[in-house]
Amino acid sequence: MRKYQIGVIQMDTRDNKEENLKAACAFIDEAVAKGAKMVSFPEVFNVIDMGQEPPEEIPSGPTISLMAEKARAHGIWIHCGSISEVNPQGDRRFNTTVMLNPKGEVVAKYRKLHTFDITMPDGTETHESHRVKPGDQIVTVQTDMGHLGFAICYDIRFPELFRAMALQGAQIIFTPANFTTPTGKDHWETILKTRAVENGCYIVAAGQIGKKRGKSDSFGASLVVDPWGTIVTKARETACVTMAEIDLDYLDQIRSRLPMLVNRRGDVYDTIIK
Repeated sequence: MRKYQIGVIQMDTRDNKEENLKAACAFIDEAVAKGAKMVSFPEVFNVIDMGQEPPEEIPSGPTISLMAEKARAHGIWIHCGSISEVNPQGDRRFNTTVMLNPKGEVVAKYRKLHTFDITMPDGTETHESHRVKPGDQIVTVQTDMGHLGFAICYDIRFPELFRAMALQGAQIIFTPANFTTPTGKDHWETILKTRAVENGCYIVAAGQIGKKRGKSDSFGASLVVDPWGTIVTKARETACVTMAEIDLDYLDQIRSRLPMLVNRRGDVYDTIIK
């Protein structure tokens, strides 16, 4: 499909998984009613707590099983933001996203590569690596909806990941997030527009909003950026569905006018990187 509507779902996820999933299903129904052929959720869309909720198996756990049911019921693609996945080799869980096709099948699974280990502007230190084990694979997949690539939240600050996905063919890159307000207000849109422009791709960025217990405010501002760097749609400051059109013919036009992926001097700098 060369042109279609995507529903980007902004959530205010809390510590009640049952209520969060009920809200997620209602947002899917709303997006489909508005014409969505695909929906995208934010990071940790099923639950945000203080670590009490155990991680899930994928795809057999309750969250992905429910999303698979909704994908089959509506005949749509569902990008499942991210959830905490069981790590069979240790106590640190994975932060994992999956893409489901209209049959409810997992066609891609990506584990967040870069853990959020930083010092905030107010001096507060955050160490996601204490509880989350980073993945070790770059993931893209060719589908009927385009060639899809995957990142999660803090990953957006690493341009080499996005260039690697673009070189593998990615046309649409999903960046579900629970971005903090102190960093989001200054960096979120700038980074996402840059990733879209420098790779000639769509960026689909579903985010969390609201004050989370024990955490700073989540920034929200869920958006879709097109390959020219234009913000196609941006969510209002509440939990909601916002719609955008994905147009792969337009993407091809931009890449033909600005053939950065062709003109890059890999013969020079790829050898330096290695």
